Amino acid sequence: MAIINRIADFHDEMTAWRQDFHAHPELGFEETRTSGIVADKLRAFGFDEVHTGIAKTGVVGVLRAGNGSGETIGLRADMDALPIDETTGKSYASTNPGCMHACGHDGHTTMLLGAARYLAETRNFDGTVYFIFQPAEEGAGGGEVMVQEGLFERFPMRHVYGMHNWPGRPVGNFAMRAGPIMAATDQFLINVKGKGGHAAAPHFCRDPLVTAAEIALAMQTIVSRNVDPVDNGVVTVTQLHAGDAYNVIAETAYLTGTARSFTPEVRDLLEERISSIPGHVAKAHMIEAEVDFMRGYPPTVNSEAETELAADTAAEIAGEDRVDRHTPPVMGGEDFAYMLEKRPGSYIFIGNGGDENTPMLHNPGYDFNDETLPHGASYWARLVERLMPAA
Repeated sequence: MAIINRIADFHDEMTAWRQDFHAHPELGFEETRTSGIVADKLRAFGFDEVHTGIAKTGVVGVLRAGNGSGETIGLRADMDALPIDETTGKSYASTNPGCMHACGHDGHTTMLLGAARYLAETRNFDGTVYFIFQPAEEGAGGGEVMVQEGLFERFPMRHVYGMHNWPGRPVGNFAMRAGPIMAATDQFLINVKGKGGHAAAPHFCRDPLVTAAEIALAMQTIVSRNVDPVDNGVVTVTQLHAGDAYNVIAETAYLTGTARSFTPEVRDLLEERISSIPGHVAKAHMIEAEVDFMRGYPPTVNSEAETELAADTAAEIAGEDRVDRHTPPVMGGEDFAYMLEKRPGSYIFIGNGGDENTPMLHNPGYDFNDETLPHGASYWARLVERLMPAA
């Protein structure tokens, strides 16, 4: 079975919604216009309940049908944009300077709205669906805030599902895996404190730049010589700064970077090594180093049964040959992880078209592909109908 005919009928309307969201991007916890439109549409669709103000700008719509089987499901889409200047040149390009939908959350919101419209019209299921429109996925942890504010207590869903577009994968293709699919995303800041002075007399100084460079090199051994080769981990130093003159040895230097992992054991190991190595290297140079390790999003871990349901649903829409049930995990992070820590569920990828030359996510030239909209909306709708078939 292909995309749902009724959803295909209002593909043009979904495209208009998506392009309007794209033209008016909003950063995390500032999605007032976006969430207002979402809430208004859910009410217009005839939802039983529409709740706003969750995690400041989040929205949850409640839709019930059938005889009240007691089965419940949550479907989540993120709404926020990124602090990037858009370069697409599209007629619907961002009208908000320094802000654009560079990750496709405009498309995610639209696909879930499309499914909401269809399911509100047909009510061809038996149970309760919670439509979760989440703010602030891009680094601010809106998913965690929703959980902290009682998302699962107020809306007692038994399962929760998420979806993200993937440029380069053909439109209508889906990919997922049971277990970890996205990584924990941690950060570190290392301050190296030496003794500055004239560059012509380094013997009177304690050079923090040389020490910082050695620390950066030593960090490269953490994964290669500490993590079991069958496991996965990444430690990347992304910044090294010291001084502002060509003839001065600086007093201080600092490094920043990120650590990525899929399991608690590897995450703990990376933190321990990142926290200990700089001090030992600095001591060898008779100076000091302080480390601030900041844990970010946890790994995104899919439940087996829910991922099987997601894959079977995707195969119904796209055909089995267009579903990758064992896609490799990705080292990027996702705050849907906080929801999966509380309820079983599955986070999957949907193809957004293009090839290796297509701008990827977080690129100023990126744009969500509107041809993807009916595929994603159909997936959401069939997922509900499969999990909660009408009596």
